[in-house]
Amino acid sequence: MTRYLLAIDQGTTSTRAILFDTNGHPLHQSQYAFKQHFPHEGWVEHDPEEIWQSVLTVCRECIDVSNDINKILAIGITNQRETTLVWDRQSGQVIYPAIVWQDRRTAAFCQKLNTEGNHQFINERTGLLLDPYFSASKLAWILDNVEGARTQAEKGNYLFGTIDSFLVWRLSNGQTHLIDATNASRTSLYHIHKQEWDEELLRFFNIPRAMLPEVKPCAGALAVCDPKWFGKALAIAGIAGDQQAATIGQACIMPGGLKATYGTGCFAMLNTGTQAITSEHRLLTTILAQINDQTLYALEGSIFVAGAAMSWLHEAVKLIDNPEHSEALASSLESNEGVYFVPALTGLGAPHWNPYARGSIFGLTRDTHNAHIVRAMLESIAYQTKDLWEAFRHGYGKPLTNLRVDGGMVKNNWMLQFLADMLACPVDRPQVIETTALGAAFLAGLGVGHFSSLSDVNEFWNLAQTFKPDMAQPQRDQLYRQWQAAINSVLLFAKGK
Repeated sequence: MTRYLLAIDQGTTSTRAILFDTNGHPLHQSQYAFKQHFPHEGWVEHDPEEIWQSVLTVCRECIDVSNDINKILAIGITNQRETTLVWDRQSGQVIYPAIVWQDRRTAAFCQKLNTEGNHQFINERTGLLLDPYFSASKLAWILDNVEGARTQAEKGNYLFGTIDSFLVWRLSNGQTHLIDATNASRTSLYHIHKQEWDEELLRFFNIPRAMLPEVKPCAGALAVCDPKWFGKALAIAGIAGDQQAATIGQACIMPGGLKATYGTGCFAMLNTGTQAITSEHRLLTTILAQINDQTLYALEGSIFVAGAAMSWLHEAVKLIDNPEHSEALASSLESNEGVYFVPALTGLGAPHWNPYARGSIFGLTRDTHNAHIVRAMLESIAYQTKDLWEAFRHGYGKPLTNLRVDGGMVKNNWMLQFLADMLACPVDRPQVIETTALGAAFLAGLGVGHFSSLSDVNEFWNLAQTFKPDMAQPQRDQLYRQWQAAINSVLLFAKGK
C-alpha cells in the first residue's frame, strides 16, 4: 500500500499542507493565504485563530485527497520562526495577536540593552544577537503590556510558544506543550551549547520559567493529533523551523552544505556539523537539527525582505500587475542603468543588523520606469546574498563551491542567473522547490522509523537545473561596489533615527 507523509508548512504569509509519498514526491498541495496586520510603524501581527483555521483547512483537503487517512504515516510541522504567542493553559485562547518575526516594536529596548554591553553575554549562550527579530523581547513586551499577563504567567496559567508549539498544543487538544530544538534556539532564551533553557537569560529578559515548553528533538514520538480534528489520532513525528527544514530538504546534511531560501525574506544556512562556529561577521550560530543525541549546528544569514519587496511593488505601489511578470521586465533591459533598490522595508538583517534602516531607491532619472525598479529589486536579492556569501566564506574558513536554492522566488530564471553571476559560483535549483515542507515530511518519516538516518534524505533530492556564472569579474565588481555605496547611504540615513 502506498504510504504518505503530511507536511504542515506554516509560513509568514500563508499556510500550506503538502502530501508527499515516501519517496519525497509531492502528490497534492493546499494553500491558504492569511491577512497581515500592521497596527503601527514597524509592527507586524497575525491573527492566531486565522492561522489555526488555515491549518485545519489545508490539512483536511490533503487528507481528503489521500482517500484513506490510514495511509498517512505521520505529520511533520515546519513554521515561521521567532513569531511569538502567549495563550491560556486552560482555555487555549491566545491573549494577544501573534507578534511576527519581522516586528520591530522592541528595537529601542534591544538597543538600550546593547548599549549596556549585554550583546556578548547573549551571543555566547544563544549564538544570536540582541535584536527585535528574536522571541525573547517580543515575549517580554506581551508580559509587560497585556494587563495581568505577567502575574498569570508566573502562576503557570499562561504558556509561551512559537508557532510550532501553538499548533502542537491545539492539535493535541492541550495535551502537549513542546518546542523543538531548532525553534528553541531562536528564542534568545536557550543555551545552544548546554542545550537547555538558560536561567540567567530568563532573569535577564524577566521571563517566568513556568510558561516555557519542553524542548524536544526534531524527530521522534513528539505528540499525537487528537482524532477530533481529522478523524484519526495521527502521530506528529517531525518538527523544525522553516530554514532548518529547508536545509534538510535540500539535503545539505554534510558540513559545508549551503542553501538559501527565497520567500518573504531570504535565509541562507551553512551546515557546520557538530561544531558551533562563532561568526565575526555578525552571522548567527544556530541549531540545524537535533536527531536522537546528536546536535548539528549552522551559520545563518537573514535577509528580512525578499519576496515581500515584490509584493510591495505589486500590492502597495501598483508598479507591477503580477509578480510573475518580473522576469520579463528585468530581462527587457540591457542593464540596471544605475538604479539600485535597497529593500530595507523592515530594517536590515545580516550582516548589518540595523532595525532603523529603511527602504531606498537610488539612481532615478527621467528615463527610469517600472522595469528598472523591478530589475533593481531582483538584483538586490543577489547583492544581499553576496553580502552573506562573503560573511560565510570568512566565518567558515573553507571554500564554498555551490549554492542550493529554493522558495517561491526561484522560479525566476533571470534572478538565478544574476545570482550565479554575482556569486561567481553555480546555483542549483532542485526539482521540488518546496524544500521546507519536504524537510518536515522527511523528519516525520524519520520520527516514525520509516527512514533510518538523516543521510536517507539524499534520496529525496534531485537536481532540476544549474545556473553557471557568465559575467566578467570587472563588471561584477563594479555592480557590487555600487550596491555597497547604496547600503552605506541607507545606514547613514538610519543614524538620524
